[in-house]
Amino acid sequence: MKRNLPFIIIALVLLVALASGAYLLRSPGGAQGTAQPNTNRGVASANSSGSPAPLGTPSNGAEPPHLRGEANAPVLIEEFGDFQCPPCGALYPLMKKIEGEFSTRVRVVFREFPLPKIHKNAADAARAAEAAGLQGHFWEMHDLIYERQGNWNVMPDARPVFQEFARELKLDVDRFSSDMDTLQVNSRISADMSRGESLGVKGTPTVFINGKELSPDNMTLEGMRAAINAAPKGKSQ
Repeated sequence: MKRNLPFIIIALVLLVALASGAYLLRSPGGAQGTAQPNTNRGVASANSSGSPAPLGTPSNGAEPPHLRGEANAPVLIEEFGDFQCPPCGALYPLMKKIEGEFSTRVRVVFREFPLPKIHKNAADAARAAEAAGLQGHFWEMHDLIYERQGNWNVMPDARPVFQEFARELKLDVDRFSSDMDTLQVNSRISADMSRGESLGVKGTPTVFINGKELSPDNMTLEGMRAAINAAPKGKSQ
């Protein structure tokens, strides 16, 4: 019996090890098929390629939104942009081409998402576009600000340039200058930013096509064309 004791002990150890392994494989924290906790679950990252559901109900954003294109177009492109952001400036001509190519199929909504901590003039640029919008010329100011981004983005104070843009668009410049600092303008910007944050937007540009976030790698003509062609045919809300 003493001679067989070591073999009996080894056999018992092996049985215990096998039983423990089987328990771990069956348990929720077992080694197979179990991912580590994802602290970003439910939040759509600005750099993700998918469209995970955001936490809670997304904010609506400013109402009415700034929309360009056919109101009944089946594909909605929602862009969150910062007017001083260089990648946003680079995306602008591509968006214009997409709007021209898919004129009856897409409608574009622009959402304000200025990042003043890294772009000193971004907030004033957003205010300028919104102030022009109060006189019915949001998109004209939007286009001028992007097309001439290099004229104002490094200035210590870009407001005089935006006032010149307003004059060029034949706006009431005094009203425009006053409107830039109104609660109405700042509330629209805040509402758009709240919507972006509720969708997980963290950087600009961030683009959603029928609610699905476009990855940065696909922010090209080819990538946007493919996403539009793959979008569901039904009208997006």
